[in-house]
Amino acid sequence: MGRRIEAYAGTAGHSAWFSDDLGQTWVHPNSHSGMYLEARVWSYSSHAAQPTVLWAGTDMGLFRWDETTTRWTPVASPLKDVWSVVQHPDDPDLLFAGGRPAELYRSEDGGASWVGVPAPGMADFSPINQGPTRVTQILVDPLDRDIVWAAIEIGGIFRSTDRGRSWEARTEGLISLDVHGLAIIRRENGRRIMFATTNQGLHRSDDGGETWAFQKLDSPWQYTRAVVPRADTDRIVFLTNGNGPPGNDGKLLRSDDYGDSWREVPLPGKLNSTVWCVATHPHDPMLLFTCTNLGQLFRSRDGGDSWERMPHEFGELRALHWRWAEIPEGRPAHSITVRK
Repeated sequence: MGRRIEAYAGTAGHSAWFSDDLGQTWVHPNSHSGMYLEARVWSYSSHAAQPTVLWAGTDMGLFRWDETTTRWTPVASPLKDVWSVVQHPDDPDLLFAGGRPAELYRSEDGGASWVGVPAPGMADFSPINQGPTRVTQILVDPLDRDIVWAAIEIGGIFRSTDRGRSWEARTEGLISLDVHGLAIIRRENGRRIMFATTNQGLHRSDDGGETWAFQKLDSPWQYTRAVVPRADTDRIVFLTNGNGPPGNDGKLLRSDDYGDSWREVPLPGKLNSTVWCVATHPHDPMLLFTCTNLGQLFRSRDGGDSWERMPHEFGELRALHWRWAEIPEGRPAHSITVRK
């Protein structure tokens, strides 16, 4: 086995794409690889202890990729439309998954079996005529790994203090329950700060998620999607912003002071929609990817100080991920069977 960086893009209607040259070129596995060519891929998860494995949450359920076979395997679960999947940092076989409508499930055996986890009140938040709720992000608390958080689109924020066995709502102070993303950082003095993104703006909590306060951005739009600390420091945080889903314009914002203030990071060219995702990894914190909702892709090699636009443009992007993957020796680059 050898190691190399592998990047992954999840599209809304064109399945999963792979890059082994830092996003310069991409391949699209064909139907013989085990995932439907027109699947919607909402999320990815990988773990350093399993360098040949990648998980994907899709509108056709949960899938597991194996680098040794270069195939996707569907994983049986009660969820049919998986919007979020994450592995616990301490145990790659402890998985959390959430779907549409909003339901939370937990597996202790690498996806072989699943237990539904009650979250009182979660379904009650969905307003009439706005469709089913969705679990947009599950986050294991980096400062206390017994705590797990869930962001619910049209449903609020939920917290578990027992590794996902039970959940409770934490919504006080939110001006919108349409929650998209979560981040947790620690200041230089050790104080915890939490962020939540919503359709009406960024929220911040300084009391461990007990209460939230709206934090207005210096932007023509308050719509926010992803909030992501850089992998090597909590001081630097990235925030995606735009004029709606998908919108026709957007910004990538950056904070260098633990989220106290934000400034725009210029991305090359005219953006076609809201900036949607940011991908970072501790293997190389200077390597970052970001994208717009309608498929423009950007890469930074200097920790987000400057960005270049990648030549490939997707139709619609919903997930970006990269990892330090283990690849069978002798397997050439882009050896995945691609769609003809």
